[in-house]
This record gives sequence, structure tokens and C-alpha cells, in this order.
Amino acid sequence: MVTETRHTDGPHVATVPSPWVVRAAWDETAGIRSLDIAPADGSSASFIPGQFNMLYVPGVGEIAISISSASPDGKGLIHTVREVGAVSAALCALEEGSFLGVRGPLGRGWPVELTADCDVVIIAGGLGLAPVRPAIQHAMSRDGDGKTVVFYGTRTPSDILYQEDLFQWAVSGDADVRTTVDRGAPGWNGNVGVVTSILGRAEFDGPNAVAFVCGPEVMMRFTVFDLLKRGLSDDRIFVSLERNMHCGVGLCGHCQLGPKFICINGPVFPYSEVADLMTAREL
Repeated sequence: MVTETRHTDGPHVATVPSPWVVRAAWDETAGIRSLDIAPADGSSASFIPGQFNMLYVPGVGEIAISISSASPDGKGLIHTVREVGAVSAALCALEEGSFLGVRGPLGRGWPVELTADCDVVIIAGGLGLAPVRPAIQHAMSRDGDGKTVVFYGTRTPSDILYQEDLFQWAVSGDADVRTTVDRGAPGWNGNVGVVTSILGRAEFDGPNAVAFVCGPEVMMRFTVFDLLKRGLSDDRIFVSLERNMHCGVGLCGHCQLGPKFICINGPVFPYSEVADLMTAREL
């Protein structure tokens, strides 16, 4: 149900939330929870990898949350939420059968149409694995030539998201998956170090590759520098700048980055568009 719309760079988007229902909810790691939600009217939901929804808890507020995948049956959408404030805490407290409001999907997603017959390099840090998970799923389902290489870094082994997915992607043979942690722990036999420390351990054809990067901005900057050294051009490296989005439709200005509004011009940008903005101090 849409009662009001506003024109942005893309299609008309709702400014009034529609009722959705929680179909399932589960913990991913400590303080991070996933919700499988679907329209309350029984219709099916669709999205472009990299888009986000505005999730609204009545009486509490709303926040922007990336869509981390379609539901297994294709009718709903999964969102992975870190509990850091009042709204995210309220979302994490929702159980099966709870209702919430949803606006979206919103924003510009990953250009998955560019991934045909080339190597796809996906680098994520921390919760940044959630926005790129649909792009990984798409890359692994491609026909034709081209590798899929996934690099994922997080703080500790206990912070690793989607551990079953990472394992299945690796054993399927459809992707080269490499994980690292900032700090090891007893029983951890994997890589230790920042995610850029493992970029040189996988083979991919830089000049004939496209890269999707999501994580803390400092991690993305250093990652982009390494990808440029590997031969990728700055217009084939894409970053997701998911900071300070508040209204989702370019009205409030909270997410303005120079001349751009992340919620409507992004959150996904080719690095060639935002290189100067990402390296400007205090912008």
C-alpha cells in the first residue's frame, strides 16, 4: 500500500511504510540478528542486490537496513541487523509473527549486469558482508567464464557472519573464499590480519575484473588502492557508502556527501565517482 510518492533518480518511492510481517528471526552472532520478512498482504518482494529498505518499528522509529538476500522461498527478504541503538534494538527484539513497516527497496545497487564473462572480486569487512551477499549469490550462479573471488575480514572468529554460507561457497567450487580476522583465538587456524593482507593470495585477472567492496570506509580506501595496483580501473570498482541514511528519499540531507545523497545516488557508487569525496578530510 503506497499512499504518497516522491520522484528521485530512480522510480517513485514510498514515503509511507507498508505493513510487513516477520516470518522468522535468528541470531547470527552476538548482537547481530537476521529477520526474514514479507509483505503482510501476501504479495512477493523483489530487489536489486545492494539496495536497502527503511524498516520501521511503530512507536520507536525507522532505520536503513541493507537487504542481505531473498528469502529461501523467494517471497520475502532477509535483513541482518546489528543492535546499536533504540530502533535496531527494537528490530532485534521482533519475533515470528511481529509486524513492522517497510519502505523500499531503495537506492542504487551493485551493477551485476557487468559481471558476465569476467572475474568478480568481492571484498567485505564485518557487517559489510550483508550488503554484498546477494552479489556473491548472483556471481556464483553465472554461466560462462569468469572466477568469483570472495575476501572477508572481521575482528575475531566469533564475529564471522554467515559461517554456513562461507563454508558452502568454498566447498561448492564456485568461488574462491578467503577469510581473515584481526585477532585470532584458540582453535583458529585461519588467516590473521586485515583483509588487504590476503588480497595477493588469490589469482584474478585485474584488467578483466569487476570488484564490489563494502565495509568500514578506511578499509574500503586501502582495499581500492590495492585493487588499482592489481590492474582494475576505477570505474570497475564499486563501493557501498552506507552512512547516515535517515529518510531514504533525499529529503533530510543527513547522508549528503559533497554534491551527492547516498540514499538516492547510491549507496553503491563506482569509485571513479567518489574517489575525491572518500579521501577528503572530515567530509
